[in-house]
Amino acid sequence: MSMHDCTILCPGQGAQSVGMGQAWCEASPEAAAVMAEADRILSGSLSKLLSESCFEGPIDWINRTDVSQPAILACSVACWHGMQAVDPSIESQVTAGLSLGEYTALHLAGAMSFEDALLTVAARGRLMQEAAEASKGGMVALMGADEAQAVAFCASVLEGLSSDEVLVPANFNAPGQIVLSGSAGACEAAAEAAGDAGYRGKALPVAGAFHSPLMQSAADQMAEVLDKVALEVPAVKVWSNVTARPHENDIESIKQRLVEQITQPVRWSQSLADMVEQGCTGFHELAPGKVLKGLMKRIDRKLEVHNHDTPDATAVQS
Repeated sequence: MSMHDCTILCPGQGAQSVGMGQAWCEASPEAAAVMAEADRILSGSLSKLLSESCFEGPIDWINRTDVSQPAILACSVACWHGMQAVDPSIESQVTAGLSLGEYTALHLAGAMSFEDALLTVAARGRLMQEAAEASKGGMVALMGADEAQAVAFCASVLEGLSSDEVLVPANFNAPGQIVLSGSAGACEAAAEAAGDAGYRGKALPVAGAFHSPLMQSAADQMAEVLDKVALEVPAVKVWSNVTARPHENDIESIKQRLVEQITQPVRWSQSLADMVEQGCTGFHELAPGKVLKGLMKRIDRKLEVHNHDTPDATAVQS
């Protein structure tokens, strides 16, 4: 089995913070050029420049789904160009991204241009924000359960509620760390019932029930958005959140997986396990944040993830 010596991990929503990407843009003209390009592409669609949103916040603004999604993608791509300028030999042999990070991963693999990736993710964030506001849902972190236990827990919570309530596993982040998603009443009941069931439950500060059937309206509209995007077959393997396997070399299949991703669970833990099984090594996490490095510690303690949240974190080594 061939060894992949540079596996690029692209963060998803939740990695945002005030000041993200700023150190890269100050240290690297290449990173700054990416952020300037992002400002140009999205000028007029947000009430302030994307770079200002990233560098200055406020946090309530960048926590908005329609702002955080394009902001995280732009920071990740800026970081990647900054890393390549430091070490031109660094190349991605494999890419994967958590939820919206899958678009970053597809861009780095040559499947879509930066402009298309950014505009598509901006549309995705907007559609998910609208679906969240329309559906009044939430998310709850469930600690201590595996997939079968999480599914059974959701069923037991729903038993005591009216038939229109929704609760499903939405993110398999790491062993024992699963995020549930659903209607507000079901999430409240889940957070309360977790302790008695032998788990820990914690409501998350998110806009809505992401990766659940309550996002169906966003998924339907996302299919129309993706229909117009020019996609190429990726030049390197890109792992899919939905299947926890590499995308097929088929553009329609990739688009279908990206639509499904909005209502289906994110299988991050299973994706990483599959990547390791297929011989991937040399894991590098792009800015912003260190979420994926933290999750890897729970997935496989033996594997190190080199984090590149700031340039000084970048002793680029594979």
